[in-house]
Amino acid sequence: MRLTDPQVWTLIGVFAAVMLGGMTLMTTQLSRIIRVEVDRVEGSLTARIDRVEGILSARIDGIDGIDGRLGRIESTLGDLDTELTNLATRFWRSQ
Repeated sequence: MRLTDPQVWTLIGVFAAVMLGGMTLMTTQLSRIIRVEVDRVEGSLTARIDRVEGILSARIDGIDGIDGRLGRIESTLGDLDTELTNLATRFWRSQ
């Protein structure tokens, strides 16, 4: 069976259309898969960053609490210094 020129060109056109359609379908599917994976990675990174931010915030709040305690210790040491100065003055003046 011999093919005529119009039949050959029709087969070439059908083959080209099938190949382009398949490439378009594969490209579309691949871009969807890539978009889904990027969104998944972004969600994972966002969750980890939020967790680290929470941990750092808690630690910074703890440091702020230490700052208040250091202020109280400093005032207590100032009071002790004053008392020791008074005691030393009383002791050496009494001799």
